[in-house]
Amino acid sequence: EIPGIVRTVREFSLTHAVITSVTRDDLPDGGANHFANVIRAVHEASPSTGVEVLTPDFLRKPDALPTVLAARPEVYAHNMETVRRLHKSVRKTGSYEVSLDLLRRVAATGAIVKSGFMTGLGESLEEILEGIADIRATGARLLTVGQYLRPSIHQAPVERYYEESDWEAIRARANDLGFDGAAIGPFVRSSYRAGDLFSQTRRKSSWPSSS
Repeated sequence: EIPGIVRTVREFSLTHAVITSVTRDDLPDGGANHFANVIRAVHEASPSTGVEVLTPDFLRKPDALPTVLAARPEVYAHNMETVRRLHKSVRKTGSYEVSLDLLRRVAATGAIVKSGFMTGLGESLEEILEGIADIRATGARLLTVGQYLRPSIHQAPVERYYEESDWEAIRARANDLGFDGAAIGPFVRSSYRAGDLFSQTRRKSSWPSSS
C-alpha cells in the first residue's frame, strides 16, 4: 500500500501520473520493487490513470528492469541527460551506451518509451541532433529537450542559451525522425505536459495482452 501517492491520484483525479525518485543505489534492487509496487497501487486505485515512470539505470542490475516492466507502466521514461561526448562528465556513474541499451530493451517489450536531455552544457547543435537520432533509434516514441539552468554554483555552469532558431531546428529534426510526440523548448523538463505527450501515443501502445 502506498497511501500518499494513491490519495494524491484520487484527490486530484489525475488522468496521468509521473512517478520518479532519487537514485536508490543503496538498495539491492536499486529501488525497482518500489517502482513496481507504486505502479500497481495506482493502477488498482485508479484504473483510468496512466502511469509514467522515470527511472535511473539501476546500475545495470539484471532483475531491476523486468521487475518494473512486469507492473506494466503506460510510459517508461529514462533520460539520456546530455550528448554522447559530455555524458561521462555530466553523469559520472552512468554510461551513454548503457542508457541507450535500457531504452532498446524497454521498447522491445512494446512499452511506450520516452527519453530526453538538457541543452547548454557545452554541446553543439549538431551533437544535439545526433543525440535525438540515437534516442529514436532505440524505438523511443516520446522526446523532451529543454534548456539546462544551473541550480547552484556547485553544479556545472551554463555554457550556452539556445535561440528560437535552434529550437526550431531541434523540433524539425524530431519531426523528421518520426517521434509520436515531442516537447522541445527552453522551459521543457522531462515531465513537461507528460499527459499531453502520452495522449499522442495512447492508441498506439503495443503492450502484449495479458493472459
